[in-house]
Amino acid sequence: MFKVTPNPPGTDPASPYETIDSISLDEAADRDLDYQLKPDIPIMDIPRTPGTMFIVNPELDTATLLAHACESLASANVMTMDLADHMNGPRRNSLLGIAQVIMLGELAVNRAIDQLAPASNSRGTHYET
Repeated sequence: MFKVTPNPPGTDPASPYETIDSISLDEAADRDLDYQLKPDIPIMDIPRTPGTMFIVNPELDTATLLAHACESLASANVMTMDLADHMNGPRRNSLLGIAQVIMLGELAVNRAIDQLAPASNSRGTHYET
């Protein structure tokens, strides 16, 4: 069988830095990379401005925030339990464990609400599990 390429293939012995053009192109590439990858101002010195897409209203009181956290945890618990109903074996056990951790968090949030506003319990402003 005839081999098309020589063994080993022929290489040009000239260095890529033989001509002045190749040296200046290499230096230009280095300058551009330094400009792009090494900014003058370190990134930690730039003040951070938070995005406003998912910002929580800073004027909300603690009880309201805890009530919403409790509701979110209750929803997560229901979704996890519903998903666990469709599983078998170790995956079901894992989901039931996750649901238990969510429920414990929900109980802790409810206790915090009780300690912040015990009078609001009679009005039903927090959610029980």
